[in-house]
Amino acid sequence: MTITATSKLIRGYEVVIGLETHAQLSTQSKIFSGSSTQFGAEANTQASPVDLALPGTLPVMNRGAVERAIRFGVAVGAKVATHSIFARKNYFYPDLPKGYQISQYETPVVQGGSVEFMVGDTPHRVNLTRAHLEEDAGKSLHEDYAGQTGIDLNRAGTPLLEIVTEPDMRSSVEAAEYAKTLHALVVWLGICDGNMQEGSFRCDANVSVRKPGAPFGTRREIKNLNSFRFMQQAIDYEIQWQIDQIEDGLSIQQATVLFNPDTGETRAMRTKEDAHDYRYFPDPDLPPLVIAPEWIEAVRASLPELPAAMARRFQDVDGLPAYDAAMMTQSLPLARFYETARDASKQPKLVANWLMGEVSKRLNAEGKAIDASPVDAATLAALIGRIADGTISHNAARQVFDALWTGESTSVDALIESKGLKQMSDSGALEAIIDAVLADNQKSIDEYRAGKDKAFNALVGQVMKASKGKANPGQVNALLKARLG
Repeated sequence: MTITATSKLIRGYEVVIGLETHAQLSTQSKIFSGSSTQFGAEANTQASPVDLALPGTLPVMNRGAVERAIRFGVAVGAKVATHSIFARKNYFYPDLPKGYQISQYETPVVQGGSVEFMVGDTPHRVNLTRAHLEEDAGKSLHEDYAGQTGIDLNRAGTPLLEIVTEPDMRSSVEAAEYAKTLHALVVWLGICDGNMQEGSFRCDANVSVRKPGAPFGTRREIKNLNSFRFMQQAIDYEIQWQIDQIEDGLSIQQATVLFNPDTGETRAMRTKEDAHDYRYFPDPDLPPLVIAPEWIEAVRASLPELPAAMARRFQDVDGLPAYDAAMMTQSLPLARFYETARDASKQPKLVANWLMGEVSKRLNAEGKAIDASPVDAATLAALIGRIADGTISHNAARQVFDALWTGESTSVDALIESKGLKQMSDSGALEAIIDAVLADNQKSIDEYRAGKDKAFNALVGQVMKASKGKANPGQVNALLKARLG
């Protein structure tokens, strides 16, 4: 895939964006203890002495968390470090009672790599700086405590993979598409459930602006964006705010900001800390993480076919355009649905069109995923087969699809029959209709012969109307052209 890098200026400024994403790893227990990671438990019932670093406790590395980090590193073409170090990131916050977070600093487990994705029909690549393992902190609760703050430490110690990009993105759209692709990948790999409402996938966006060719501007970090729509809105607002500041002769202060979805605005929460503010040092309770090369190769061998490779296969073997192939690999269930319908119908392009059109429209309207579709892959394939063999028109197919979706029937052929949607197959009857239409539309005939294509379309429309939509449009076109010479 040819990667193109373009930068569209906003008010004469170039936007520079990097993302930090926290993906909660899909382990059953925490990164350094045996405590459960199950969501929704009563506050403070899943916080062990290890998670709180009480005296006499020692953290123990969760092998499952490491394996998921390896899976990610291999999938993005990164270097998986055979030797990496855990560090203590020191800061005070009420939901971090031990006063530090165990993370990785100088030597992360995953180094480099890249993610490729489409923005419209244009391919893009974002390079990754690193992905490191760390524990989550607890959670501050404000709603139910009448001016006070409650602390829930259930999340303390939850395993995270923090995925950090280079400042490669140049628009909010590009950032959102990267985030969607990354989200699809971690779910595809089975390393994260991707539930953004539960905090399993959270993004921080580092945003700055500069005049073309100038050094990078001062960045502000928008924290905890948990929807792709909010991410785009927050970045767009932040871009305009920063440009306004600069145009007013003011300087940008490095800061951590929050996005308010109700107002569509970002606001500064605190000045942004630098690495030295956290006083990183190697964690004395954890030895270096040593990963045998054989383990990395075993993980590599166990990986499923990755979205990018599958998309290339859909282009090369099925003949799908790059955009369609990318859409068919948005998730593993969608890809499997496509493959099943394609194999049954032998119509890859039609299957892709229906999945991107009618099926996705209905699913989005009802907030459903593809595996909850009322019309399964085999039924969609049967419907597409009846379009391909000329039994029904595309318009009639939509009527059948409506009935299938609402559960009127599960049989494509029964619905075609009961609704009288079968296209005319009797060429003699169709020729008689065409003759009648031509007899009544001499003006359109004259205009067509004078070179006006719209006149031909008008004649086609008249024939379709006279046949009550049952004529095959392709057959109509062919017969009309033969009649008109």
